[in-house]
Amino acid sequence: DGATAAVHDAFRGVNGAFDGMITGVKAAKEAGLAFQVNTTVTRSTLDQLPRIYALAVQLGAVSFHPFLLVPTGRASRMADEVIPAEEYERTLNWIYDCSVSSPITIKPTCAPHYYRIFRERERKAGNAAKRNVHGLDAHVGGCLGGRGFAFISHTGIVQICGFLEKAAGDLRACGYDFDRIWRTSSLFKEVRSVENYHGKCGRCEYRSACGGCRARAFAIHNDYLGEEPQCLYLPATGQKTYERETAQRAGL
Repeated sequence: DGATAAVHDAFRGVNGAFDGMITGVKAAKEAGLAFQVNTTVTRSTLDQLPRIYALAVQLGAVSFHPFLLVPTGRASRMADEVIPAEEYERTLNWIYDCSVSSPITIKPTCAPHYYRIFRERERKAGNAAKRNVHGLDAHVGGCLGGRGFAFISHTGIVQICGFLEKAAGDLRACGYDFDRIWRTSSLFKEVRSVENYHGKCGRCEYRSACGGCRARAFAIHNDYLGEEPQCLYLPATGQKTYERETAQRAGL
């Protein structure tokens, strides 16, 4: 979470955390284990991103995963560290620019609208998003929580992800039948029906490729089907309806 020990340790609140990370990296390399670098993107760490990415490449990581902060759990006390939507847009475009010539994989996490930006940038360059050319970026549909993966807590509670603390089911209460929860949970069914999302996310032409972050919508709007709070994009679909509803919410 920082390119130097001072910045990383200050963010983590643990002296020696950066040196411990470097020691872990060296041990992994000596053992022949591949490793990735995860970075929490906040107001405090934003200016560090280019240097952290360069460090990840220098250390020999196979991938770099910038995690865009979701203000839930312990991070609920860091709501003022969430970067504004304008910075979100610039950051995700920077990630795209890096990915074009990066020697390692770059995958933004908890930033499903990256896949809208990815498609916009590829289309602008005259390219179509193809699996054989772009890998998973062309195939992944935004947040996969409840659609491609699930989170199971240490007590057996099933959630769409670790950041959205809404129970989709309880493994211990259903004989550990995860498949039944996956197929029948009303929460999973709701988050899979992207056309029923609220606000602009439900009308956006990129809703299947993006869908917004359900955990961030819940943390900020108290509505896990609500629109992504950190997205600037105004969908072409239903634009007049969206503008009217926005004006109504603003009391105009």
